[in-house]
Amino acid sequence: MRTKIVAGNWKMNKNLQETEELLAELSAKLPDTDADVIVAPTFVNLQAAKQALQDSKIQVAAQNMHFAESGAYTGEISADMLLSLGVDVVILGHSERRAYFGENDELLAKKMKTAIEKGLKVIFCFGEELEDRKSDKHFSVVESQLKNALFDLDASAWSKIVLAYEPVWAIGTGETASPEQAQEMHAFIRKTIADGFNASIAEDVSILYGGSVKPANAAEIFSKPDVDGGLIGGASLVAKDFTDIIKAI
Repeated sequence: MRTKIVAGNWKMNKNLQETEELLAELSAKLPDTDADVIVAPTFVNLQAAKQALQDSKIQVAAQNMHFAESGAYTGEISADMLLSLGVDVVILGHSERRAYFGENDELLAKKMKTAIEKGLKVIFCFGEELEDRKSDKHFSVVESQLKNALFDLDASAWSKIVLAYEPVWAIGTGETASPEQAQEMHAFIRKTIADGFNASIAEDVSILYGGSVKPANAAEIFSKPDVDGGLIGGASLVAKDFTDIIKAI
């Protein structure tokens, strides 16, 4: 059975005090669930988050990492640095990293290779833009992103990979993705993995939905057979909203 996952990507939000306060509230209100619950604070608060959650089921993830082990990469963070803090989950390929920082499939393939070699669990993000959806290229764009970044990995790597589909066109654009559209793409993703590797890997990999999941729509989205949870943005910054989403799974 696939692992159900609710992951909160805090992006560039919450200072140290606010991080500690939110984590304390989440820990106190965490519902009883079999799902994996993950939070991804900013880099500077990862150590504090690990300390605050040492007696909690909530896992801590990083929002990004560099492909190099070390070197002259000012401002960057390596896999070994994350591991030294006890952080063994990382988000790679987020739509904002792609859009604002020029991360492409070639770079992400290098990051994936390093992360897997270091034993990190990766939440790999991908998804199409609005113009891709309107021009009916959404399936080909998603297929290309998956193949270019992941298909050179060994089959054994998939035990460390969680996929997160982000319909970028449905995030902050006024457009809305229906649960049926989410299911359609998740089923396509699973078929793409099956065709490229095998049906067992495709069936076992968790695929999260990252298209503005909120308490009001979480249960319907999570009810779809190929949706295994969510990568949550803004709603993960409010303890009640995030715990309500966890309850929905």
